Amino acid sequence: MSEKFPILVTGGAGYIGSHAVLALRDAGWPVVVIDNLVTGFRWAVPEGVGFVEADIGDAQAVSAALTAHQIGAIMHFAGSVVVPESVEDPLKYYRNNTANSRTLLEAAVTCGVRHFIFSSTAATYGIAETIPVREDSPKRPINPYGMSKLMTEFMLADVAAAHPINYCALRYFNVAGADPQQRTGQSTAGATHLIKVAVEAATGKRDHVTIFGTDFATPDGTGVRDYIHVSDLAAAHVHALEKLIADPASSHTMNCGYGKGFSVSEVLDAVDRATNLKIERRFEGRRAGDPDALIADNSKILATLPWRPQRDNLDLMVKDALAWERVLAERGK
Repeated sequence: MSEKFPILVTGGAGYIGSHAVLALRDAGWPVVVIDNLVTGFRWAVPEGVGFVEADIGDAQAVSAALTAHQIGAIMHFAGSVVVPESVEDPLKYYRNNTANSRTLLEAAVTCGVRHFIFSSTAATYGIAETIPVREDSPKRPINPYGMSKLMTEFMLADVAAAHPINYCALRYFNVAGADPQQRTGQSTAGATHLIKVAVEAATGKRDHVTIFGTDFATPDGTGVRDYIHVSDLAAAHVHALEKLIADPASSHTMNCGYGKGFSVSEVLDAVDRATNLKIERRFEGRRAGDPDALIADNSKILATLPWRPQRDNLDLMVKDALAWERVLAERGK
């Protein structure tokens, strides 16, 4: 590969974005972060990484950053991610996730950026008809979050057909864990990720974990999800970038998961094992739209990229998340 050009990471001060910044840096890529710090943290951006405090909906600020730093590719993580909030405030999600992505894309085209990697989601599938879920499975989002991301996928396909830019949309399943070196992790207050919630309970930040539904069609009655370690996910983005550069005529949409699932009860049991404590479990009814199971068919990403999971282990994900939670506790956060 020729000399490495600067990569703009939107939302690079957030959970997944900050891990992508580390993965890019570890692979020798120059990185610039743009983040409005509404949910991200300035301390999550490493020293030596360019930082622009701005909203990606600000076309002037985005274009200025692309030009000033001679950006060659964009990794786009900025957006809103809480499913119940998207139901309560859909316009926020269509602004932050869809309209702002359109602004970012327009700036990319205008400034001659050739490669675009998009943080998408398994929520684009809605209630999956078959498990594991393939990329060509029907896309029927059941909430504005999933729809806002799917709309951006459509925009990417149309823009790539009309302009000299290619893209990779990576559909995440359930992201978990933290950087094994404890450089960053999930730090958002009020996070809804199960493993994050569970390790908060294990370290005394919460007094219980609520299990929503025990009557799912699963072995133990609790919902099953495909959990992927955030460091493996970040590595997938670097491989996707290299694929887009090597093959500029191609674009891709791929699932990011391990192809196997764990139930809510199994996750909580793993946290109990890691701490030798027992998290208090409280039970409530199923939430509307929660599928019994959601597991990725990851055969496409394994066939397309040289990516191979390195931390494909529930106990490892819990261990890393727990270590990061203790770092936050030491910092008084």
